[in-house]
Amino acid sequence: MLHLRLISPAGRTDAVVSLIEKTVGTTHLVVLPGAARSPSGDVVMCDVAREAGDELIAGLRELGLDRTGSIAVETIDLSLSERADRAEDEAPGEGVDAVLWEQLTDATHEESALSVTYVAFITLATMIAACGVVLDNAVLIVGAMAVGPEFGPLAGFSTALVRRAPRLALRSLVALLVGFAAAMAMTVAFSWLMDALGLFTESKLEGERPNTGFVYAPDAFSFVVAVLAGVAGTLSLTSAKSGALVGVAISVTTVPAAANAAVALSYGDTEQTAGSTVQLLLNLAGIVVAGCLTLLAQKWFWARQRARGARTEGV
Repeated sequence: MLHLRLISPAGRTDAVVSLIEKTVGTTHLVVLPGAARSPSGDVVMCDVAREAGDELIAGLRELGLDRTGSIAVETIDLSLSERADRAEDEAPGEGVDAVLWEQLTDATHEESALSVTYVAFITLATMIAACGVVLDNAVLIVGAMAVGPEFGPLAGFSTALVRRAPRLALRSLVALLVGFAAAMAMTVAFSWLMDALGLFTESKLEGERPNTGFVYAPDAFSFVVAVLAGVAGTLSLTSAKSGALVGVAISVTTVPAAANAAVALSYGDTEQTAGSTVQLLLNLAGIVVAGCLTLLAQKWFWARQRARGARTEGV
């Protein structure tokens, strides 16, 4: 269940209440006339089944409540109420499958910001991966994958394409390009430093690397795994279950490929640099394609669910 706390101008409260009452899956409606001070108006609260939340929020935005008042949404961890149980039963579909598009857009907008923290994380992840590829250490590679924050901008870019939000698309693309460029540039400098200290050597990079050689040898499986990981990551973001994101991060060869390209570039190895760059681009493309297709499939599925629910109500 979701809890909505709304601030509504007095003149629109009747329309807001009517919309809530007409939406299948809502309950626990509370109206506090004149309770809001900034902005001034009435406070309206209600609970709604997650699977009906997106429809209700979209309706509230059509009434202009996001401009003239306020729409705040919270997830209810525990609700002991027969009315709540009945509301969930009446709402179409399953709550865990529901997509809250406004929440998704807001979350990906925040995750795709080109901030100092984002650049720091992706740079540190790339440097850790650089140590992993030189030492042929799979544990360091996995650690670097888990640290890398690049899935946020990738999810933001996919969401922006599906929702036709050019600003979010540009924001996400800038975060990806600038983030990886900065991380790779600093990793080249890091490689020169490690080489000067005698910790990195060209012979280690060029030698047999059974654990990390895949990083600069892209093949069809690179794209297939990226697509599968992109589907899993998108489902994790849109559903009520987000624990799969760590597994998704460990599944894709983005940060390790960027790291190998940077180290190879520092030694002038154009073959490994090119192979790693192709690996990086294949993984990025696979995740974006998978994200867009997954979101489009979910959009289509929920449109059918709502249409089926409307027909059931009519009967």
